[in-house]
Amino acid sequence: MGEKVRFGVIGAGGIAFRKTIPAMLRARNLRVVAVMDTANVEKVAEAFRIRRAYTTAEDLLADPEVDAVYIASPVHCHLEQIELAAAARKHILCEKPLTLDVAQTRRAIDVCRRKKVFLQEGYMMKFHGAHQVIRENILQGRLGKVVYLRAQLSCWYPPIPGAWRQDPKTGGGGALIDMATHLLNLLEFFVGPIRRLAALTGNLVHPYRSEDASTILAEFRSGAHATIDCFWCIPDEASRTRLEIYGSAGAIFTEGTIGQSVGGTMEGIFGLGSAEYDAAQNKDVVRKFRPIPFKKINPYQAECEYFAQCILDGRPPEINGPVEALRMARLVEAAYRSAKEKVFVPV
Repeated sequence: MGEKVRFGVIGAGGIAFRKTIPAMLRARNLRVVAVMDTANVEKVAEAFRIRRAYTTAEDLLADPEVDAVYIASPVHCHLEQIELAAAARKHILCEKPLTLDVAQTRRAIDVCRRKKVFLQEGYMMKFHGAHQVIRENILQGRLGKVVYLRAQLSCWYPPIPGAWRQDPKTGGGGALIDMATHLLNLLEFFVGPIRRLAALTGNLVHPYRSEDASTILAEFRSGAHATIDCFWCIPDEASRTRLEIYGSAGAIFTEGTIGQSVGGTMEGIFGLGSAEYDAAQNKDVVRKFRPIPFKKINPYQAECEYFAQCILDGRPPEINGPVEALRMARLVEAAYRSAKEKVFVPV
């Protein structure tokens, strides 16, 4: 294997083409040596100067120079491709959601365990520089006791013929499983496990089979509350992708850090919570929020480098590894059950 892990990419359209392959090419501890897709794979290989191009996963997995794979195919293909990769003894970084449901996730984890290959799910937002700083501030107690979090991720996603995300049979669901899971994963990174949740889903604008609207109310084991709102029916220009975290001693706000970007802005206020009760409740005063600096880290590059380093060190990934993958599948199952039964569901 040498000093760099040699990766093959399975599914080279969409997020792989726009974000992950370019990030992998900049990574310090891996190389992309092969790519597979069922359409236009030669153009992808030429665009990124990848030497070998395949049209089937089986052919790529038979390549002896491939040590690990990054799977970015439609969700309904994930389980079969994970099983094939594990059988070929290739380590696996797979885009989220890992599979369509809890049962498939258990199968994916089990086959990787039996074949002794590492598995990591592609929730990259934990690696964003701003989110790393937020976690540090929470752990240092600068916010006091965290009591409420709000996370927003929405976009405009109109009906597209053949779009696999717009059919639950191929995508597992809609805005909830595709986008809200990013935020569930991120908020648990900040304040620990969710105890119970309630969800609303529906089609408010678009007529496709998957939901275009998702709102989740969550209670964490720490006692903190959270709301997560993800919509496919809000224009991109109208969605601020805000993250708000409130504690007994301060707050942190970000804008533009949630999503696929490297940047965004972050501000905070600390050292509060010791004043007397203010009966006037004057909300017109200027709040002393200050910009919070953070390192601009490409989250796609960072997640790939983390997984590659786990392989080189011979240690299974803890961040977004099998335990968290199963956790995320259970959260999704609980959220859809809540939306259907109109009840809070423990997780």
